[in-house]
Amino acid sequence: MNEETIHFNFQARYFKVGDIHSQTQQIWFVLHGYGQLARFFLKKFSSLENPNTCIIAPEGLSHFYLEDIASRSQSGNQKVGATWMTRENRLMDIKNYIHYLNTIYQREVPNAFTGQISVLGFSQGAATASRWVLDGAVPFHRLILWAGIFPPDMDFEQAAVLFSKKEIIEVYGDADPFLTVDRLKEVTQINERLGINPRVIKFKGGHEINSEILNQLN
Repeated sequence: MNEETIHFNFQARYFKVGDIHSQTQQIWFVLHGYGQLARFFLKKFSSLENPNTCIIAPEGLSHFYLEDIASRSQSGNQKVGATWMTRENRLMDIKNYIHYLNTIYQREVPNAFTGQISVLGFSQGAATASRWVLDGAVPFHRLILWAGIFPPDMDFEQAAVLFSKKEIIEVYGDADPFLTVDRLKEVTQINERLGINPRVIKFKGGHEINSEILNQLN
């Protein structure tokens, strides 16, 4: 059996609030976590909305039902989520979403834009955001890892050079069940390996976007 690959045109959606014009001062790219959809994730950033800000929410290219077919037949729950990648064919998924994100960036951000560009990745989106800004070669000012960490398989030499020149912010809730003691140790180890000293913000809460903390970053 041979495995083949093919290139073809592919349509994908993304959502945004606000437009980019001569008065725009901030652009936010916000990348959702596993099992979320961009249009709902974008609503969590409503406190940032103003005439001088544009918020762009890309969406993972793979969609799935949140419950299996047996559970759906009982509950009637037809909710759908998206994911950036899984372990199956992961390198191709990464290549595809980086190309997708680059295409959005090139479409939305004018070459002459002089305002601040923030890239925020939540949970699984933190690794996605990190890979994108590292491999996508897109200009940005801040990388915010919210309830997530740098991917441990990235090019650390290249990342150390890039991230030393950027503002790196790490945000997490003190009751986040996914950020265990061991996971937080891994965060510290990765930061040390990168040679960076990110701004760390901890809030009272779980695996969620906290609007009060978000407003502090605006």
